[in-house]
Amino acid sequence: MHPALSVVIPCYNEDLVLDTLHERLGRVCDGLGVDYEVVLVNDGSKDGTWAKMTSIAARDPNWVCVNLSRNHGQQLALTAGLSVCRGDHILVIDADLQDPPEALAEMWSILHREGADVVYGQRTSRAGETWFKRTSAYAFYWLLGRLSDSKFPRNTGDFRLLSRRVLDHYLAMPERQRYFRGMVSWIGFKQVPYQYERDPRAAGQTNYNFRKMMRFAIDAIVGFSVKPLTLATRVGGFCFVAALLTWVLAALWWIAYGEAPTVGLLTGLVFLLSGGQFVALGIIGEYLGRMFEEVRGRPLFLIDQIVRGRAANAVPERPRRDVA
Repeated sequence: MHPALSVVIPCYNEDLVLDTLHERLGRVCDGLGVDYEVVLVNDGSKDGTWAKMTSIAARDPNWVCVNLSRNHGQQLALTAGLSVCRGDHILVIDADLQDPPEALAEMWSILHREGADVVYGQRTSRAGETWFKRTSAYAFYWLLGRLSDSKFPRNTGDFRLLSRRVLDHYLAMPERQRYFRGMVSWIGFKQVPYQYERDPRAAGQTNYNFRKMMRFAIDAIVGFSVKPLTLATRVGGFCFVAALLTWVLAALWWIAYGEAPTVGLLTGLVFLLSGGQFVALGIIGEYLGRMFEEVRGRPLFLIDQIVRGRAANAVPERPRRDVA
């Protein structure tokens, strides 16, 4: 009654790569010999992404095109696509083809052979990425591993194949600041890796600038750890030790030279105490901001239009579990 496979792809300014994506992904999905649908989500693109999507859907009955009311961000666009898809198994992949669609056949085999609920792609290499991107990614996963109470596999992205029950649990989670790969890892069940070499982008430029990467990292850390809240206590302890050391040095200077360097020592102490206060306020502000977002209760995304191919229209709707 429902397709065996749904492929969910968030898209933002990806018109240059959609034809190649359609060709490669269609070839792989046809090779599995199962019913499938490809759900693409247009996240407020400024180029011809939506027009290209719908033109392909007009000739490919397996394509489902979702147009959001505006740009909501990659994680919410992904959630919108996951709420629309109807397959018993779901592959999440980016449109830029850095994660090869051809890996689906092996991931499908591993999922059924291992009796797993999730097969996550684990990168052994990151072709086409700068030294800064590789270094920052390593630092991010190291920091997340140290701070988070949950354990997440390193060198992974959103590229993964999951079962319907994992997706249902994901959609039932009410977070507004969503971190898909972390939330899926937190759900548990049997999850196994699929190691692969990541390719360069097939076309276009990355949409993740430094500001977006920092926002993404903060969402991941704050969403899965309360340890940053203890940083204020640690900074306070450091300031206390610094104050004691300052008083000891002042006393020694006074004994040695008959006068204490009060101006310099007090200035340093003021800087330390002020820095501690600002760090504490910043951390509290991050958590309070997320509490405000949760309490406000706005919908995560708004769908403007859904265009389905003929084969997709023939499939009964699965009851949608919208995230609110």
